[in-house]
Amino acid sequence: MPHSRFRPNHAHCVPLDHPAPAPLLDLSRITGLVAAIGHADNTTFAAEVLKTLAEPAKISQCTVFAYEFGNRPRTVSVADHRGGRFLSDVADVYSRHYYLLDGNQHVIAAAPPASPGSSVIIHQQNTDDIEHPGYRAACYSDPNVCDRLSLMVQPAEDIWLSVNLYRDRAYGNFQPGEIALVEALAPLIGHAARHHYVIHGQNQVGIPQLMLARVRRLCPTLAKRELDVIRGVLEGHTAAEIAEAMGIKPASVITYQKRAYQRLGITSQRQLFALCLSTDAP
Repeated sequence: MPHSRFRPNHAHCVPLDHPAPAPLLDLSRITGLVAAIGHADNTTFAAEVLKTLAEPAKISQCTVFAYEFGNRPRTVSVADHRGGRFLSDVADVYSRHYYLLDGNQHVIAAAPPASPGSSVIIHQQNTDDIEHPGYRAACYSDPNVCDRLSLMVQPAEDIWLSVNLYRDRAYGNFQPGEIALVEALAPLIGHAARHHYVIHGQNQVGIPQLMLARVRRLCPTLAKRELDVIRGVLEGHTAAEIAEAMGIKPASVITYQKRAYQRLGITSQRQLFALCLSTDAP
């Protein structure tokens, strides 16, 4: 699996012609990572990635997100050296409010055409790269991280995975030698993440996600809030439930729903489902 590093100040991926040699690792770490592939517990895979890199690269947190069919990212696995639900909650906030500001989105958009599973892209993003204060606070300052390396792989067409490795502020930003170590292990971790998704994570992709993908294709101009509301409708949630998940008022949910329906040329939930399930739709 060849790999490239994406430099945030450039709009393209730069091939690494001379990747660093693979470091020597405790065999039990590799065994643990392989054993975690397909594990149903959503903390296990990320925890094994964390164990593999915690000491040599000073990694303190790990999340694995799936970007499926252009939808809002879904958390596949998450692990924090402190334990507990804190990082899971941070991942939820990221998915609801800030993912469009993530440099990973630019990586996906700029990545050259390639066969799914054929490569891994490494993207670095630290606090200085983030202009939005809310995103910087919620996903970096509050979790006490200052830098992130993302290993991005494409297990299937229109699907990307991001294995995110976070650096605690106490250690400062990643140093060149540590980045080289992650680059050397990128094929191993990328392959493992892709297989984990195929065995376990992909099974979580349901009919609502596929219908939402069709809605996006039918109307690319739908705004993020409108898409989030449509997603909630397709998943069978009430306006109050959608409002709570999005952190807005139920009246705002109704407003976004009406706007989305107008863009789609429909007037009701029944017509929305008919549109999504129509064999004439692309």
